[in-house]
Amino acid sequence: MAEPFDISALEKTNQFHGTYHVLGGLVSPIDGIGPENLHIAELVQRIDDDNVEEIILATNASVEGESTALYIQQQIGDRPVKITRLARGLPIGVDLEYADQITLGRALEGRQAL
Repeated sequence: MAEPFDISALEKTNQFHGTYHVLGGLVSPIDGIGPENLHIAELVQRIDDDNVEEIILATNASVEGESTALYIQQQIGDRPVKITRLARGLPIGVDLEYADQITLGRALEGRQAL
């Protein structure tokens, strides 16, 4: 998660009962925020020290969020940990004609059998 307040959004779902790691932001070169300004090294250290089985990358669906998630994946490397992302797709109540192409593409990628 990028920010501490992101925890409360996930907690309200009552669907996740694990440990959180807050990055303290997202990689954003235009804003002068690089990976060294975030708590990514600490995350990798926790993976090594705490026998972590899965990392859920819960970053925003933005260029910065995607870049940060990719960077973290690269830093984790070949460690024996499952890396997943939160699903992306259409919010409830949105008409398909008003959805952007990226959101529609992610919704198609994450489709589920009925």
